[in-house]
Amino acid sequence: MRTPQEPALAAYPNAFLRYFAATRPAFLSVTFAACLIGLATAALDGVALRPAVAFFTVFFALLAHAGINVLNDYYDALNGSDAANSERLFPYTGGSRFIQNGVLDLRATGVFGYALLAAVVPAGLWLAWVSAGGLVLIGLAGLFVGWAYSAPPLKLMSRGWGEAAIACGWLIVVIGADTAQRGAFSPLPAIAGLSYALHVANLLFINQFPDWRADAASGKRNWVVRLGPRRARFGYPLILGLANGWLLGATALGALPRTALFALAALAPALAATRGLLAHAAEPRRLAPAIRATIAAALLHGALLAVGLFMARLAA
Repeated sequence: MRTPQEPALAAYPNAFLRYFAATRPAFLSVTFAACLIGLATAALDGVALRPAVAFFTVFFALLAHAGINVLNDYYDALNGSDAANSERLFPYTGGSRFIQNGVLDLRATGVFGYALLAAVVPAGLWLAWVSAGGLVLIGLAGLFVGWAYSAPPLKLMSRGWGEAAIACGWLIVVIGADTAQRGAFSPLPAIAGLSYALHVANLLFINQFPDWRADAASGKRNWVVRLGPRRARFGYPLILGLANGWLLGATALGALPRTALFALAALAPALAATRGLLAHAAEPRRLAPAIRATIAAALLHGALLAVGLFMARLAA
């Protein structure tokens, strides 16, 4: 049954707005934050940032994320998990509902998703031409991970590899944004970006709790399905600990400046989310506050990490 907040065809008489909304634009902010971290690591190393390159890097990273969102809806419609999901917490889990509520049909959604990914390719080639040839490989790796997350035959999200794919994908965004500026590969964006990428992986992880029954029924074998919500809930603080432990370790070893520790302020919403999940893992309807806190933690961590890196450059 459709909830009052979910999309309906009558709400989108304009075709452009209909397709734009299908990309779930509010959730693209996690990619914007990843790009900021990549720009900040380049600046930290003394690279003079190029505004035009930065703009197109961000724009087409967002476009790629939009395509991945649409394809995730498409493949979740094919496997039946979104249609079977009666415990979803819209707009956070259960997909965009555009297919299930008749706003877009299945074929149009698939074509749109692949068209968005195809549009990224010439942009990536241009960025590689004006910056670094290695961006072609970085971009292809990002597109591959995003496609393989949902699409058969790999279907990483259905095999327990979804969290790793998400962390890898958003780390690639950080690395790509840095490489486009400096014109060469550096380990710094990988070191700086991993803590943020793990926060984004935790967002995927917590979103699986309201959906686990539908996922199980459709053959998805993510870790919440494999372990059940009560045992799987401890994975959230584990990933959170890895993220912040990595940040602390990298800073203690001098790989990152001390101002990177600004990102630890994101522990406040993250710990609130941890408490909510540990208390209500098996109660889907009570998880919305924990999911919102997880989103806040990821975005705050990414934004403050970028600010800390930029500040270290200004103080140098």
